[in-house]
Amino acid sequence: MIAHCEAVCQLALEIARLCSAKMPLVEAGAMLHDIGRCRTHSIRHAVEGAAMAREHDLPEEVVSIIERHIGGGILQEEAEALGLPPKDYLPETLEEKIVAHADNLIDETSRIGVREAMAEFTRRGLAVTAGRVLDLHEELSRKAGKNLDELR
Repeated sequence: MIAHCEAVCQLALEIARLCSAKMPLVEAGAMLHDIGRCRTHSIRHAVEGAAMAREHDLPEEVVSIIERHIGGGILQEEAEALGLPPKDYLPETLEEKIVAHADNLIDETSRIGVREAMAEFTRRGLAVTAGRVLDLHEELSRKAGKNLDELR
């Protein structure tokens, strides 16, 4: 898990530089995005991680990155169907989007392209999520001034 978080962090910081995002916030969020996996390896790891971050009085900006990093985001009705507390889990800030997408583009510790990430979500029956991943990729690529797949 640590190597994965380090790989996500490295990519997230590269994207953050290109997008003029808050580097320390991206670094903290990327390193902590999967902290909830020490309690569960299910989709609930984002909610558990956010709770842990709150318990340790981490800034709400970091908590939000942890809570909203799953996939391309999850809408309230999808969250309820997955057994998550009813709310939207869509990344909103630039930093939240960067960490969420860097996580999408790291398979364990290796960088993958957006098409590979989308194919994996689609294979798991999450075609809507795959579409959100592409939307996020295109948005951040525009902001960065280059296709983020070039960072591989």
